[in-house]
Amino acid sequence: MLRLSRFVLMAALAGSSVATAQPVRKYDDKGAPPFKVLKEGETPPLDAYDNFVIGPKYTPAPERTKGQDVPEGRVEQFEIDSKETKLFNPGISRGRTTQKLDPNNPKTVLVETFPIDYKRKVGVYVPAGYKEGTEAPFMVVHDGPNQANSYKTMLDNLIHQKRIPPIVLVAIANGGGDAQGHERGKEYDNMNGDYATYIEDEVLPRVEKTCKVKMTKDPDGRAAMGCSSGGSCALIMAWFRTDLYHRVLTTSGTFVNQAWPFDPKYPDGAWGFHETLIPKEAKKPIRLFIQVGDKDLYNPNVMRDNMHDWVEANHRMAKVLKDKGYEYQYLFCQGSGHCDGKAQAQFLPHAIEWTWKGYGEKKVK
Repeated sequence: MLRLSRFVLMAALAGSSVATAQPVRKYDDKGAPPFKVLKEGETPPLDAYDNFVIGPKYTPAPERTKGQDVPEGRVEQFEIDSKETKLFNPGISRGRTTQKLDPNNPKTVLVETFPIDYKRKVGVYVPAGYKEGTEAPFMVVHDGPNQANSYKTMLDNLIHQKRIPPIVLVAIANGGGDAQGHERGKEYDNMNGDYATYIEDEVLPRVEKTCKVKMTKDPDGRAAMGCSSGGSCALIMAWFRTDLYHRVLTTSGTFVNQAWPFDPKYPDGAWGFHETLIPKEAKKPIRLFIQVGDKDLYNPNVMRDNMHDWVEANHRMAKVLKDKGYEYQYLFCQGSGHCDGKAQAQFLPHAIEWTWKGYGEKKVK
């Protein structure tokens, strides 16, 4: 549903067919960052801050299979009614759209919206052996809540093998729709700390009360993760609320110009991360894993702004992160599309382990 809705939106703005095939890029194309090509089934070193290529054949990671004598965590789910929250109440939904550009800003299109009430589900994974009242490190995952169940076995194994700390996973549904004019776009694509504040004020207290867990206040013990706009949102949260999050994991990150409505402080949306923000601002205490597929999204769109190429955006992210000395790892997946499950089946356990590396070494031992 998520992937289709983005293709529908992009096709509508570009006046093209949804079925248009995405171009396939090679890791050694002109302008790409230098990559190290890995063997089939191999994952990058955990201590590397560099760019790597995997695929096009993928081997599902063994951490996806239930291990013998591995203690199992528990999964709970609850719902949040927008009418009971202070932030993002009411939500928005898109009405009529056109291919007309905003006369005040040619980098965005005119979009009509109307207010809506909505409900979002939240799935929570609590690791085995968690002791009520103790502070737990945690990872927020966007476009939930299904990941709480689908990641459960993987997290059980990684925690049991002491490769990550015993984290709580909070998988939060978006508010509905996709991109400009919809609640999901308002939450995920805009360049501000509003959604991180929403999670802090509205979601985490409900997680603690409902699931009888206590979440750490240490930003180094907090991670944000997501795919597509959920990925760019994960970095937006850490960038604008570094007091809350230091660890970020993105797949097919939408580091492009999707923000709406137009904000003159950040005229390029998330494209601004690699265009101006990371290169020009002081280095922040953020550890960042990024990934993209060779057949990931490209959309020339009606704006013709050259800021809607997902592969190029992630290439540029890798370059500026390297230049600025960030702790980062970049994975370029061959034979892989947008938010591609077959590639994630191989690399996601590694990505989660890499994201948490360095946290509370004494706690993991």
